[in-house]
Amino acid sequence: MQKITTFLTFNNQAEEAATLYTSLFKNSKIGRISHYGEGAPVPAGSVMSVTFQLDGQEFMALNGGPHFKFSDGISLFVNCETQEEIDTYWEKLSEGGEKGPCGWLKDKFGVSWQIVPSELGSLLSNKDPEKAKRAMAAMMKMSKLDIKALEEA
Repeated sequence: MQKITTFLTFNNQAEEAATLYTSLFKNSKIGRISHYGEGAPVPAGSVMSVTFQLDGQEFMALNGGPHFKFSDGISLFVNCETQEEIDTYWEKLSEGGEKGPCGWLKDKFGVSWQIVPSELGSLLSNKDPEKAKRAMAAMMKMSKLDIKALEEA
């Protein structure tokens, strides 16, 4: 078991979110699903929490009610090796959500994601400051990141 687990609190979509996320990432699965019992603030039998893995990393999701909201201050950062990966995650995760700038998006549950090429860090910190500057300028004009355009900048 990993020492630190990302814990996501949804209104009432924990199982739906876990199902979507595990369908997108390799080496992913739903783990334990627990349910609220009698006397809870929601109907007995409603899903309370879901444990799941995304590419082997543990997550936990809780249905905590409408007063919990996601914030742009935290996001799930996805390193992608190919443009195909970027395109797939970008389209599927942003469906019903909101596409943002520089590889950022919000999914339909309000969770923020960054869908980025694995080489982005090296492009933005290139030894040649002019190349790094051009890569940054190119990225700032993009919504979904384009590996080829970043490399050519």
